[in-house]
Amino acid sequence: MSDTNELLSVVRDERGVYTFTMQDPQRFNALGSEMLQCLQQALDAVDRDAQARIVVLSGSGKAFCAGHNLKDMAAHPHLSYYRDLFAQCSRVMLSINQLGVPVIARVHGIAAAAGCQLVAQCDLAVASTEARFATSGIHYGLFCATPSVPLVRNVPAKRAMEMLLTGDFIDAQTALKEGLVNRVVAPERLDDEVAALVGSIVEKPAVAVAMGKKLVYQQRELGLQAAYQLACQTMATNMMDADAQEGARAFAEKRAPTWKPH
Repeated sequence: MSDTNELLSVVRDERGVYTFTMQDPQRFNALGSEMLQCLQQALDAVDRDAQARIVVLSGSGKAFCAGHNLKDMAAHPHLSYYRDLFAQCSRVMLSINQLGVPVIARVHGIAAAAGCQLVAQCDLAVASTEARFATSGIHYGLFCATPSVPLVRNVPAKRAMEMLLTGDFIDAQTALKEGLVNRVVAPERLDDEVAALVGSIVEKPAVAVAMGKKLVYQQRELGLQAAYQLACQTMATNMMDADAQEGARAFAEKRAPTWKPH
């Protein structure tokens, strides 16, 4: 299945793996209102697909995503416009967080401001050695407030504050060290590394993956006791799933499990 418009290409393979490719290279895949609308519609479609397994988010051209389009923002100096734009962007980020399948950022180039936010909000990220990351709004008098939300949930507090206050770029190896991305590879190996990560996840039971993603984000916002209570309930419910029962039997019988068709 494929669904392509001028700003976003959406391809779904037979495994239920979706690939979103932002296609606005002249504007470095900026997150304008139209791009955000395309991303939201694509995420909503995945959410409705009971057979979906993974989303890979990529960009075209030199950049992964340069964030919001400052030219557009300067052309609309109205508080209501800015509120609507940032609310629209936040809805996309929350949709990534709440989606029942993992979202992997494939980062081949620059990810700046809201583009860095997009990487931080994805569940996983694989970067090329040529990728660079920054919350660069401060250079233009705009503190990257919304990008700070997932950034401080990914990297140590003082590193996040330094990125936010200086706007300076960090390279891919630094992003890996600080926890912003999971893997860094040479540009020619980027697609193979993403495919390997996708393959490792897609072979796991879908119910366990979906429940696990939801639990990880929910418990992080709770106190320790409440987090354990939620984790206990999630794990008990997970164990009632047919795949978990099969996995336990396979372990006891020293054989490979046979998962039910998804």
